[in-house]
Amino acid sequence: MARDFKRTDRVGDQIQRDLASLIQREIKDPRLGMVTISHVKVSKDLGYADVYFTVMAFGEQTDEAQVEAIKSATQVLNNAAGFLRTELARGIKLRVMPQLRFHFDESVERGRYLHGLIEKAWQQEAQRSDDEDTDGN
Repeated sequence: MARDFKRTDRVGDQIQRDLASLIQREIKDPRLGMVTISHVKVSKDLGYADVYFTVMAFGEQTDEAQVEAIKSATQVLNNAAGFLRTELARGIKLRVMPQLRFHFDESVERGRYLHGLIEKAWQQEAQRSDDEDTDGN
């Protein structure tokens, strides 16, 4: 009988949970902002863990400010990777704790962009149908 979950998936899920609480409790860098760990992908040999995160925008930010927030959050997380790996190793009993590599998760931003396009098209279609209804009466 095949297993439902691979070991790397289970390790990735545990790293994601523990890392989210560690970042919230232990890292006090003001450049970090509101970070959410969206996914952790662990290599088959448990040598590396690619950690994908998103950054919550504060209020209305320009695109340049958003890009700068992403860059600074990536830098802070990559600088703290050794500390976070050590703390994770205390809570997760593995022979080898994977090296952490942080990446910004662009899928969330892409989803927001596509959602905005769909909403815009929906509103244009609704406006067009309203204009046709008023012209026909």
